Amino acid sequence: MPHLENTVLCRESQVSTLQSLFGERHHFSFPSIFIYGHTASGKTYVTQTLLKTLELPHVFVNCVECFTLRLLLEQILNKLNHLSSSEDGCSTQITCDTFNDFVRLFKQVTKAKNLKDQTVYIVLDKAEYLRDMEVNVLPGFLRLQELCDRNVTVIFLSEIIWEKFRPSTGCFEPFVLYFPDYSIGNLQKILSHDHPPEYSADFYAAYINILLGVFYTVCRDLKELSHLAVLNFPKYCEPVVKGEASERDTRKLWRNIEPHLKKAMQTVYLREISSSQWEELQKDDADPGQLEGLSTYTHVELPYYSKFILIAAYLASYNPARTDKRFFLKHHGKIKKTNFLKKHEKITSLVTLQLLTLVGHDDQLDGPKYKCTVSLDFIRAIARTVNFDIIKYLYDFL
Repeated sequence: MPHLENTVLCRESQVSTLQSLFGERHHFSFPSIFIYGHTASGKTYVTQTLLKTLELPHVFVNCVECFTLRLLLEQILNKLNHLSSSEDGCSTQITCDTFNDFVRLFKQVTKAKNLKDQTVYIVLDKAEYLRDMEVNVLPGFLRLQELCDRNVTVIFLSEIIWEKFRPSTGCFEPFVLYFPDYSIGNLQKILSHDHPPEYSADFYAAYINILLGVFYTVCRDLKELSHLAVLNFPKYCEPVVKGEASERDTRKLWRNIEPHLKKAMQTVYLREISSSQWEELQKDDADPGQLEGLSTYTHVELPYYSKFILIAAYLASYNPARTDKRFFLKHHGKIKKTNFLKKHEKITSLVTLQLLTLVGHDDQLDGPKYKCTVSLDFIRAIARTVNFDIIKYLYDFL
């Protein structure tokens, strides 16, 4: 299909296979299809685009959002119930507690919506989360066509291989389709496809070529590269906008963008600052300490709550004890002791990373004591990632 060729790039083989499996609306399709590949390999986009372009009745559910069986089953049924509905969302909400109820209700809904004689597609994105649900869920979805006696295909989208799903007791085997990672040529073609209309395709393709030359060795995630392309393109265009260079003056454009891309290398994947914050850091009057702390932080990836533990440890290490009430209590009443960080095991990772150091002895009766060893720039960079203004709580800055 010409339309698909323009919207789904570098996935011709996978699109052809899926089209063959889907067939016509009234054809019986394969009962279950398992699509896997690394993140940002086009699994979700290709599946959704194909189903929408072919106008096939389908429901799309993210298993991260539906973290219980009831939420999952009810969302499938209610989305299916709203297909081709002329009531604009006024249909009654369906409740469903068990998979047996789901099979019964699925029959009723497909009959009521005149979907009995055409294939209905249920797409389960992030399907690896199904493994954490009841043991009958995965085998049930694999055999849903047989259990419901309906023309239904369940499509599983996952980042892990089918062998990690297969129950030890055995199950119905789905059709397995692999989405390989995009090559550098694929990424060049995809990223260059939607160029800004005010610039030529060749100019934007040259920019993408420079971008991939810098980032491809450390990042091959299409989503991250797309983010980086949008984020850094205004800086690449700067000499052209100012009239200092033409679109073909690649050497001058490269000299202008090179230091900017090296700084951007520090934030690949981490996204510890927003696009607007990153742009602020590139201004001439930006605080150099912010970027210095950020540069140090890029070598450490901490869980969300560990960041707060580190911030608390820094405040406890550098603020006088008498200032605690002033900073953290609204009403200066009696303070009860808590067991916060009482166990040594809770912060061993921070000690291993040398962000905290043990002071005193392990056998102290009131528990071990630690001191935060990171710099102010470092802790400010950490605090920015959780939107915490640490300066307001430091005694030295009063």
